[in-house]
Amino acid sequence: MRVSDNLRMLQDKVNVACQRSKRAPDEVKIIAVTKYVTTERALEALECGVTHLGENRDEGLLEKWNTLGDKPTWHFIGTLQTRKVKNIIDKVDYIHSLDRESLAKEIHVRAGDRTISCFVQVNASGEESKHGLTPEMVVPFIKELEKFPKIRVEGLMTMAPFTEDDAIIRQCFQTLKKLQLDIQHLNLPYAPCMELSMGMSNDFEIAIEEGATMIRIGTALVGE
Repeated sequence: MRVSDNLRMLQDKVNVACQRSKRAPDEVKIIAVTKYVTTERALEALECGVTHLGENRDEGLLEKWNTLGDKPTWHFIGTLQTRKVKNIIDKVDYIHSLDRESLAKEIHVRAGDRTISCFVQVNASGEESKHGLTPEMVVPFIKELEKFPKIRVEGLMTMAPFTEDDAIIRQCFQTLKKLQLDIQHLNLPYAPCMELSMGMSNDFEIAIEEGATMIRIGTALVGE
């Protein structure tokens, strides 16, 4: 299907989820996850009005950036190896996978004169296969980030389990929302934590109901 058709159906579902949760649709940003599609398909998304693109590998991001440049707002959404920070640091607007001090230090060192907007990645489901901090580690970790003034914690990111049990998915997102509120109550100037990056093609409606401000959509939007 054309991206425009997918976007229309996706936006309808976003609007309904926002109505159910008494939220305004403009509170939710759609990130088109383009990691499995061509640069041409990513360009098609931009031409339809999508402004946020997400990549999970530095090679994929650089390939598309070489053509699309800074037209979109770029999100790095995958696990980021410390040694690859230098490859993407001047190309991305958001990094969604900050989960350890060594990575924070490298981002800080490579930031130049910029402040880098980051999401702290949380393993809210407790699955061994997933990256991220345990919920108990998040607040202490964010407090430690004060020593890296070129990092700004815009929010938290998580991935829910791939399951048909909506209750399990909802609990995962509720955990992230509670953490967000805990961090906001700390009133840390470098960690306003106003954003929640959660929800993908299979569970974004639940994520919106639980407070997502950014949803990461691949198959349902740009998938062929």
